[in-house]
Formats: sequence, C-alpha cells, structure tokens
Amino acid sequence: MRTLAIVLAGGTGRRMGSSTNKQFLLLDNRPIIVHTLQVFKECRAVDGIYLVVNHKDLPVIQEEILETYRFNKIMKLVIGGRLRQDSVRNGLEAIDEPCDVVIIHDAARPFVSPSFVEKSIFLMEMFDAIIPAIPVKDTIKVISKEGFVTKTLERDSLWHIQTPQTFKYSLVVKAYREGMGKKLCGYDDSTFIEHLGKKVKVVEGSPYNIKITTPEDLIIAKGILSQLKGNQ
Repeated sequence: MRTLAIVLAGGTGRRMGSSTNKQFLLLDNRPIIVHTLQVFKECRAVDGIYLVVNHKDLPVIQEEILETYRFNKIMKLVIGGRLRQDSVRNGLEAIDEPCDVVIIHDAARPFVSPSFVEKSIFLMEMFDAIIPAIPVKDTIKVISKEGFVTKTLERDSLWHIQTPQTFKYSLVVKAYREGMGKKLCGYDDSTFIEHLGKKVKVVEGSPYNIKITTPEDLIIAKGILSQLKGNQ
C-alpha cells in the first residue's frame, strides 16, 4: 500500500508563551519538528510527507529546516488553515499522487516511534481507521459553569487520544469533505470518520508520545528524551 504522511506544523506559540512557533523550539539542540520528521524519514513504510505549515513560517521551513536537514521524503509544503481541521483538509486535498493510506500527525509530538507507525500501516490490512490512545489514570469529573461537579465519569472507558492517526485515504477524504460541508467541528481526525458511521480501531499508544504545547510540556519532553537516550 502506498502510504503518505501529513505532518501538521501550522500551529503557533500562543500557549507556549513564545513568539516562536512551538515546532521550532529547540529540543536537544534541534527544532522539535526535526525530531518528528526524522521519525517518518526513518520509517520505510512511509513513501512521502506532505508538510502543512503556517504561511508566515515558509522562509524558516525552507531555509532552516529543509536546506539544513534535507528531508528527501517531503513531497510538498502545504499552507495551513485557521483551524487544525482546515489544515488537515488542505493537506488531504493537496495530495496529487496515488495514495492508499494516509497518516495524520502533529509535528509537536516528536516521540512517536517508527515501529508504531509501521504497525499502524500494517493494521490497515484489517481496519479502515486506527488511532493510538492511552488509558486515563485520573478521575474525570464534569463541572458546571458555576464550578460544581455534575457527574463523575467511569474511568475504565476513558482514553487519552493521540496521533498519528491512520486511515484509508479514500475514506478520510470523503469524511472530511462531508464533515466540513456540514460545518462539523472535529476534535480529532477520527471524529470525521465516526460521523460517517464507520468504526475506528483504537490501539494502545505510548505515554511518551506527548504533544508539546506548554512550557511544562517542554520540560517533560527533555526528560523523556534523556530517558530514551539512556535506553539506547
């Protein structure tokens, strides 16, 4: 199966409290996005990468990332949209070559492993949509606008959803076109698949596969990287 990856790098540094796009912050002396792209470069099952970026970041991507690190699997740079789902749609619609499977991943998640990506692609022989998740450890309560507990949720059925999310290309394109046409707000990519009435297979992800969004996340990421290096 020909497999392409859409890597979303169109975010900002708003929650990070930085004027720099979070994907360009340094982690072990390399931008976060470089760590992420390296995963897909090393994954032999991935044939190409469509990198979705903020139009303001094009010079940085071209001069400091592509020219320096030479990711030869990047097929195209795509301009992102206002919302994450707009960026995903732009990435899907930009694919102009044969594609059976598409992987959608956040550039701010640098610790996904090539082996997990390959496992997801292999499982596409049996499923139409695959997402990674880890079980919730904390008690989750629903809180009213007034600040009172209205409900305590059953923890055993709650999972933290991650990326990369892997789909049959034709299915996810159809899901996004229909969903966006109906003004659907998708919390993640699989939400659009669910609204088509299709089943989404959940596979266990990794607690290391965090999304670096806040300054605290960056501290945790440095600890994870240190741990991973120590295990090598």
